[in-house]
Amino acid sequence: MATKTAPRGAETTTNKRGKDRVVTSNRRAFYDYFIEREIETGVALTGSEIKSIRAGKAGITEAYARIDNGELWLVGAHISPYTHGAYANHDPDRPRKLLAHRQQIRELQEQVERRGMTLVPLRLTLRNGRAKVDLGVAKGKKLYDKRAAESERQAKRDIERTLKDRD
Repeated sequence: MATKTAPRGAETTTNKRGKDRVVTSNRRAFYDYFIEREIETGVALTGSEIKSIRAGKAGITEAYARIDNGELWLVGAHISPYTHGAYANHDPDRPRKLLAHRQQIRELQEQVERRGMTLVPLRLTLRNGRAKVDLGVAKGKKLYDKRAAESERQAKRDIERTLKDRD
């Protein structure tokens, strides 16, 4: 798989069948959390929801994932109602089931319970016509961690700016 350059959290990859499209990414998650591990999951959707996602009307910035009775759920994701859907439209803020293997869910549950981690959706993509959510097993950053990361980013920008001016 070849990766094209894109902003962090919004990678677009190309495979044999075509393009994978990032519908939305949770850039705030990369600022607020240390991402330990990523896992790709499918999403159980209704017809009007997938049409809204294809139109780009989805948001996952306030969302999180949780495990209930051995099932993985995406809570707080907003998928706007489909504009051409009449009476059969969906509830925009309903919890949605995430599709993963049982063993993967068990591993995630162990990490969340034992190590005090949380499950954060990082990006929502369309791969071969199917919606996928990339979940991150994350640990919260403290304020001083955020400041250090920001100063590091600023230093990188300054170095790149000076190198660009030098040429």
